[in-house]
Amino acid sequence: MSSSTPSIAETGPPADAQSAQSTRSRRPLLEPIRGVAFWTAIALPFVQLPLIVSGLGEPTTAIAFLALLAVNVFALYVGHAYHR
Repeated sequence: MSSSTPSIAETGPPADAQSAQSTRSRRPLLEPIRGVAFWTAIALPFVQLPLIVSGLGEPTTAIAFLALLAVNVFALYVGHAYHR
């Protein structure tokens, strides 16, 4: 009697193993990006603080503050998984 079950060599690795391997190959590229984003998210509030203290009455100061705030939120999103 012959078995109709394919061997492991014929089916290949499971999809989870393939996705894990793909993730591992991208990880060395993502870690420096996450690190820079993490430390940027930490440093940006120190840049924003003088803008708040000087007042946001002028349009250029308010726009600069809002732009830095948007960059800070993006950096928090990208760098939140750094060294977890």
